[in-house]
Amino acid sequence: MLGDNIKRYRTSRGMTQEELAVRLNVVRQTVSKWECGLSVPDAEMLERLAAALDADVVSLLGDKEAEPSPMSMSTAEQLARINEQLAIKNRRARRLIMVGVIAGAILLLSLLSIIVSAVVNRTYTVERDKAVVYTYELETVEN
Repeated sequence: MLGDNIKRYRTSRGMTQEELAVRLNVVRQTVSKWECGLSVPDAEMLERLAAALDADVVSLLGDKEAEPSPMSMSTAEQLARINEQLAIKNRRARRLIMVGVIAGAILLLSLLSIIVSAVVNRTYTVERDKAVVYTYELETVEN
């Protein structure tokens, strides 16, 4: 919601992410992360963002009202809610990454075990085939 609103206001003003980033003294990737919902600006930056986009904070946060009513959530509450949603999303992503890493490690160890086992068995077979058979002749001693 916030990211979509930032992008909508930015494009309606004919600004690129780079231009908005320069106005806010941040890097372009920061603006991109806000618009993609990967992060959210803090309260101070949100006010600067609203000013740069010639919008009000409430509109950026998604409320349809121009003026917040006493019943509506405060800006801080809305930012806290958005941050909590982002944290949940990031935790899910980290869990998926960890499961993938663990599965990959298990697969890699299994393959390594199979390869080592095959090499050891092949080496043993080759050495057994090359074994030299020594024969000893007994000399008889005559008196």
